[in-house]
Amino acid sequence: MGLLQNPPRTKYVDTGDGYVAYQTFGDGPRDLLFCSGLNSNIDVMWQLPAAAHFFDRLASFSRVILHDSRGTGVSDPLPLASLATFDVWLDDMRAVVDAAGVDDAAVIGDVEGGANAMLFAATHPERVSALVLLNSYARWHRADDFPIGMPESASPKMLAWLEAHHGQPDYFAATAPSIAGDAKLNDWLARYTRLAATPNTAKTVFQWWRQIDLRPVLGNINVPTLVIARHDATYHRPEHGRYLAEHIPNARLVELPGADTAPFFVADPEPVLDEIEQFLTGTRSRPVSDRTLTTVMFTDIVDSTGHAARLGDQQWLQLLGDHDRITRDLLDQYRGREVDTAGDGFLATFDGPTRAVTCAAELRQSMGDLGIDIRSGLHTGEIEINGEDIGGLAVHIAARVTDAAPDNGVMVSSTVKDLVVGSGIEFEDRGPHQLKGVPGEWRLYAVTGLP
Repeated sequence: MGLLQNPPRTKYVDTGDGYVAYQTFGDGPRDLLFCSGLNSNIDVMWQLPAAAHFFDRLASFSRVILHDSRGTGVSDPLPLASLATFDVWLDDMRAVVDAAGVDDAAVIGDVEGGANAMLFAATHPERVSALVLLNSYARWHRADDFPIGMPESASPKMLAWLEAHHGQPDYFAATAPSIAGDAKLNDWLARYTRLAATPNTAKTVFQWWRQIDLRPVLGNINVPTLVIARHDATYHRPEHGRYLAEHIPNARLVELPGADTAPFFVADPEPVLDEIEQFLTGTRSRPVSDRTLTTVMFTDIVDSTGHAARLGDQQWLQLLGDHDRITRDLLDQYRGREVDTAGDGFLATFDGPTRAVTCAAELRQSMGDLGIDIRSGLHTGEIEINGEDIGGLAVHIAARVTDAAPDNGVMVSSTVKDLVVGSGIEFEDRGPHQLKGVPGEWRLYAVTGLP
């Protein structure tokens, strides 16, 4: 049973100056201390499936120790004047590893938590077996000898934005652009952020963070270190990861594609988890997948519930059988591969976009002869193949294109439309769309005719 269904029990340790909330879970062969940034509430986070999945994966190869630093989440609050100090937060880290009965642990530092992780590794090397830094910084602001930092002139604007947007649905717009279109998830994250820290706390931490400079510490980190950055990130920019990897002895840098720097709830956390597992254990439990360029097609019967109610079970099952037979015949004809069926729709892949669009259009016509309207969506992109299953952003995009398709319509992405130029297939421009969970705008086209 995973952490979503069976979250760990929260315990408290008394540091002498206040209580720190912590959890332990997993039974892997090594201990792993995870240091979150400002936005942490270890009681609430398990309500989010993506967070539970992230830590389930870590717990599959380690015993994880998770805590809320004092001033955040369900740990004791602190006076704002003394909130953001390394002494307090390093004491919290020491207290939880002692309470968990751990002599030494691998330490993961995420965003602001990376500063604590770096200083802990440099100060207590006997307690740290390895260090992983996710989207971390040595210094926030620009200096003559640090041109990659943020200009000082940008700080007031940044601080004003933070105060106004902390705990609001657009709070993670810069750090998790892949979820920008998911209103329900952003509403949940807004509540989570409010339960993690107040706007005043967030402002104080930001003011503290902008003053620190860990560059003199980096040369004293003498444990194996992995630095992970996102190549296209605009907030936690990859230049900072490169700097850390260049100045921490024997550190290794991994730059992953994408712009998401919030690991718990981004569209695809697996590459981050793969790199962490490989670094800490030498292996990856997730099978290495094949990747290939493919046209993905989803189909869906319009108003299947209404059909079933009108026809009755026996006639509806007979009609579904005819639907499945015709679909499979056309897939065979156009070299499509059936991946999955969900009762009233199909997921299939094709090695050519023209064959895929033609198949979808002829399928629509054939289903019309049965008295069924269907909608189809197609996108061409790189997919991951794991045995009989497929995954990746291209599959997600094709599903969202299907959601945008009209009843009895075939909708394609601009990628598909561009790839079938010269085929004679006719399209109607349906304009730009926001696809749920997919960054940016996507121009979609309806198929209006075959050659």
